Amino acid sequence: MSLTLDHLGIAVRSLAAAKSIYEKLGLPVTAEEVVDAEKVRVVMVPVGETRLELLEPTSDDSVIAKFIAKRGEGLHHISMRVPDLVALVEKLKADGVRLVSNEIKVGAGGHRYVFVHPSSAGGVLLELVESAH
Repeated sequence: MSLTLDHLGIAVRSLAAAKSIYEKLGLPVTAEEVVDAEKVRVVMVPVGETRLELLEPTSDDSVIAKFIAKRGEGLHHISMRVPDLVALVEKLKADGVRLVSNEIKVGAGGHRYVFVHPSSAGGVLLELVESAH
């Protein structure tokens, strides 16, 4: 199974403020997209073969708002692209890997994803993502 780095998720208080440095560097920034299920507004910044995902909370009770309140802005998660998310999730469960949620969700761009709990990934929140079909 071939895995590649999909993106780095960065929690920010303000997309407008956060994306300006990347625009000044001459990088493209996608249009804003709201992911209601996660209570975030996101933009993607393509960088070489990967992307930066800037995540702004849309609600004080969102995971990203809580993260910022506790740790401040910064790296929130690392995302790996996988070819078959369902098969990989089943394998990880069988191997005793702790997931944040056993439910595969649909996020920005229609991509399906699941998060591996930091306790099973060396203290890093690891997102596994599969392209929309």
